[in-house]
Amino acid sequence: MVVDMSEPDSPITKLLARLSSGDSDASGELLEVVYEQLRSLARASMQKEASGSTLQPTALVHEAWLRVLGRGRDEFENRRHFFASAAIAMRRILVDAARRRKAKKRGGTREHVDLEQVDLVIEPPDDRVIAVDEAVRALELTDPRKGEIVNLRYFVGLTAQETAAALGISISTLEREWRFIRAYLQRVIGDQDSPA
Repeated sequence: MVVDMSEPDSPITKLLARLSSGDSDASGELLEVVYEQLRSLARASMQKEASGSTLQPTALVHEAWLRVLGRGRDEFENRRHFFASAAIAMRRILVDAARRRKAKKRGGTREHVDLEQVDLVIEPPDDRVIAVDEAVRALELTDPRKGEIVNLRYFVGLTAQETAAALGISISTLEREWRFIRAYLQRVIGDQDSPA
């Protein structure tokens, strides 16, 4: 999947400009143009989800669309800003879903069992998504671009080349920053299975 965000005269950029100027038809037209790209982003994001997840890529796209355009702020600097906003919305939706599943696992109407009596060696995948999200939030405070790299590489699933193109940086810069990010996440999360 290639998301080209560098063309200032692209149809998406023109639709974003119309949307910013208050054109009520631009939102529907924009959805038609970007829908397949957003579904590709959603499918890539869903690969990180637990296998028992009931969330589907189509639902993720629709929820992200509502969060991105339903927040009362329809101004995007460019395509990159729009897709970055969509990626962040998808990340937050996935993290919220993981937290809800994790909360359900902790009780609800189920009978409580003393786990010392049971041998369980299960590490829920939801914990990993939440841990990565918390680490990325801390990283974004000090270096927003590094946070954006994690959103695009880990949560959205773009390749190094696609991420570099999306951010307008060289592949060598991206690779250097990705090495730093991986080391940071391994240190903060404390596992050897940090994002690759």
